Amino acid sequence: MSDEKKKGGWFSRLKAGLSRSSSKLGDGIGGIFTKKKLDDESIEELEDLLITSDLGVATAAKLTSNLAKTRFNKDIEPREVSEALAADIQAILDPVAKPLEIDRTKSPHIILMVGVNGSGKTTTIGKLATHYKAQDLKVVLAAGDTFRAAAVEQLQIWGDRTGCEVVAKETGADAAGLAYEAIERARAQQADVVLIDTAGRLHNKSDLMAELQKVIRVIRKLDENAPHDTVLVLDATTGQNALSQVGTFKELIEISGLIVTKLDGSARGGILVALAEKFGLPVHAIGVGETANDLRPFTAKDFSRSLMGLENASD
Repeated sequence: MSDEKKKGGWFSRLKAGLSRSSSKLGDGIGGIFTKKKLDDESIEELEDLLITSDLGVATAAKLTSNLAKTRFNKDIEPREVSEALAADIQAILDPVAKPLEIDRTKSPHIILMVGVNGSGKTTTIGKLATHYKAQDLKVVLAAGDTFRAAAVEQLQIWGDRTGCEVVAKETGADAAGLAYEAIERARAQQADVVLIDTAGRLHNKSDLMAELQKVIRVIRKLDENAPHDTVLVLDATTGQNALSQVGTFKELIEISGLIVTKLDGSARGGILVALAEKFGLPVHAIGVGETANDLRPFTAKDFSRSLMGLENASD
């Protein structure tokens, strides 16, 4: 299959996955700009629409201001508005669109996965393992969310499915010790990647902070530069709450990038734009469904056009 066809297939899935968000935006824009000039009233209505679509207050103000600079007091079609917004959203997102690259010289490349319970973290690890195996990389999974038996079982299912070894211990075992053991085992097997799951009990922030900091401290006994990536997994359906989660985790540890899941689950796809505007953290991948193929590297152009309900533009 050609790259163009592959991209087309993913774009179709992405557009379908973001359809709730794009319908809300598209219907709203259509309602505001049917036979209407771009005046103060319509700008205010558009700004409100963008805010209620989870793009954030600062982003909404920036996007409407950009539109007003060139089109104020002129007749404007809904399509023009959508195209202009898509271009400006792409400009916000381009700097943060960075795939999660594996450095084969690390032996192994250690990725610490963090996020609140229910964010899709364990499933995301399984999907990443699937993609890395397809690249002929040897992957070890560490079931570091030792407080949730379900998380361990879920990771073991992904391990069976992908043919990856899963390092796991009994419920309540020391997560830092487990991470240490997983890295040692990966080294012995000359594995390329270690994906480490972690607990996400934000209701007791001090315990979570102490545990995550201990995991990182213990990992650094084996490699002072590890973890090589610390990725925060966010559930898009939580909307503005995702912003507070990033803020909380940034207080606890150094986050190197984001993966946003469940973009197909609500009309809150705009939250990704708000995250980029506020934090500027790399967005490595996005998820729009249950299968491994529904998690793909994040590309600003495809996302911004899908969010606005537009077809894929030629490069």
